[in-house]
Amino acid sequence: MRIIDTHCDVLYKLQMAKRMSNKELYFRTSSEIEANLERLKAGRVYVQFFAIFVDPTVPDHEKWAYACEQIELFHTEVIGNNPEMKHIQKWAQLANLQEGEIGAVLTLEGAEPIGADLDKLIYLYEEGILSVGLTWNKANLCADGALEQRHNGLTPFGERVISLNNDYGILTDVSHLSELSFWDVIDRAAYVFASHSNVRTICEHPRNLSDIQLNALFVKGGMVNVTFYPPFINEFYEGIDVTTDDVIRHIEYICSLGGTDRIGFGSDFDGIDLYVDDLQNASQYAAFITKLQTYYSEEEVRGFASENVMSFLSQIDSSLSKGGIT
Repeated sequence: MRIIDTHCDVLYKLQMAKRMSNKELYFRTSSEIEANLERLKAGRVYVQFFAIFVDPTVPDHEKWAYACEQIELFHTEVIGNNPEMKHIQKWAQLANLQEGEIGAVLTLEGAEPIGADLDKLIYLYEEGILSVGLTWNKANLCADGALEQRHNGLTPFGERVISLNNDYGILTDVSHLSELSFWDVIDRAAYVFASHSNVRTICEHPRNLSDIQLNALFVKGGMVNVTFYPPFINEFYEGIDVTTDDVIRHIEYICSLGGTDRIGFGSDFDGIDLYVDDLQNASQYAAFITKLQTYYSEEEVRGFASENVMSFLSQIDSSLSKGGIT
């Protein structure tokens, strides 16, 4: 069964290895990379979203250069060295993937690198960015993030970013937003999803979504991609083993809200340092899918694995075609 994973931090890990330790990691084989090419193949991942993430400690005047460096690593290390990796620049290209090929989607996790420059955002679109998360965890010029204590929402500049996302058919990602920012995005974004978030009712964490947020996301036509970071799965993660059963509790709860066809996976591999037992890298997706098949129908598991995302993205393509945007 084929997998779509809507979030990993491979590009950040490649960059940090090169910058901080002068160590060359290889996307194809390096064991330090949880979503390396060999592991993606073993886990039957056929579409992987690759986030551009710039650490908040990077000085503001250097953030754009860091983002561009990650784009370069995407082209050289992920795509350039591996002919089976195919850069997806329009959602319609997913349908053209052949057996043995893996689609690679660029995303932006936090709009800090663009500062207040919308021309930089348009440049990112031209480079193939298909999803934009306005914030990481704190506030920036677009919005407040999930861990920003003042809990404000979108700024006028953030509203302009969303307007451009809508015009270009770009996803707006709510995973790192404050609650007020989330509701502002729900009101304004045409194409909205959570790339890597879980259920707050099960695990009380500001990065997770409440029932009312999940329901609003589904009414909007969006989806939530369950993530594998233990603090977002079980709030008592310290000193216990977090297991795939704990992950399945989140899936089951989302199903109980009527979201069975709105669930996907956003692992956060290579952006985490704590792991679910038996779900520590992309190769272990295959065993996880086998376990899910003991609880859910074949059709439901296919939905979770990839078909829900494909259906969601096909609706975007349909909407853009009707609007005359290609």
